[in-house]
Amino acid sequence: MVTRTGAHGAGTTGCLFSLLIFVALLYYGVNIGEVFFRYYRLLDEMDSQARLASALDNGTIQRRLAAAVQDIGLPDSAARVVVRRNTSPRQITIETAYSETVTLPFFNHTFAFHPTSTQPL
Repeated sequence: MVTRTGAHGAGTTGCLFSLLIFVALLYYGVNIGEVFFRYYRLLDEMDSQARLASALDNGTIQRRLAAAVQDIGLPDSAARVVVRRNTSPRQITIETAYSETVTLPFFNHTFAFHPTSTQPL
């Protein structure tokens, strides 16, 4: 018969603490990551519209991006898109600016974004 001397479950507190930290990081990461995911979705849509710019007028590009802003779930300020076409060098620049606030326990932060896309015409 083998007897063990020692406290059973001595490592449980460390394991629970590690699990708590992991869950907290996951919770914060998902909520903050969502803000950046929306930003990159808008930037991708801006790049797509800039690539198609030679066949589209500025109003069409602005309308399409305003619809994309609503679909993505961004603030209305992101729909104020500025489209500039330069002749030398021939290129189009599409830009906007907006901010999103993340409110979590022990963390309140406003992220300011200024997505810009430039493509040759």
